[in-house]
Amino acid sequence: MGDSIETLLVLAAANEVTAVSHAFDDRLAMDVPEGTPIRLSELLWTIQSGIGKSNAAAKTAAVLATNPPKRVISLGIAGALPGGGLQIGDAVLASRSVFADEGVDTPAGFIDCRSMGFPIYAGDDGEGLPPDQAVRDRLLPVLDGERVVATVSVCSGRDDLAERIRRRTGASAESMEGAAVLLACMHAGVPAAEVRVISNTAGDREHQIWDIGRAMARLGEVARSFSDIDFD
Repeated sequence: MGDSIETLLVLAAANEVTAVSHAFDDRLAMDVPEGTPIRLSELLWTIQSGIGKSNAAAKTAAVLATNPPKRVISLGIAGALPGGGLQIGDAVLASRSVFADEGVDTPAGFIDCRSMGFPIYAGDDGEGLPPDQAVRDRLLPVLDGERVVATVSVCSGRDDLAERIRRRTGASAESMEGAAVLLACMHAGVPAAEVRVISNTAGDREHQIWDIGRAMARLGEVARSFSDIDFD
């Protein structure tokens, strides 16, 4: 691919890519391999990374190595943690993207990697990865504010787990990719941020509230608004 990428949206799941792509053009082809950049507009591209931290980091790193964008946005849906003040359909920027379940769970409580002497990255302070300041400042006007977002491998299908994630990280929402995307970008020196649209409540799986249709519609609207931002 010869065209340079200005802004890359990293989306995890096929339905997220479809929602975003259809916000630009219903005719955009979706039958492309994961990790293949899809052009949405003159300056905006997207890839489907696959779900989870490993997929997100690997697919992001591959694009960064072959056709590095000027900036990256990890974009997708998320679950609202209890007490975080978020409603389904809200779109928020991650003020910090926190690796929430890297560590060891002990009878005395959870110990993160940093506390065990194994920081996940140089400069790991346990507070998570912040967004690039310039990208943050340009995204916030089209969003519903900013919150801490936990990046998890195990989503909260129990109330006690949701409460623990909330207390331990200060997060208002949980996703499965954001911190991994930001970490790949940090290593490559590429500005990045995470944006999440709330699709459901976290906690007891039997009592979760979901509205995927509403979340996907908002996801498309948010992505479309990014094409109007002058990041430079």
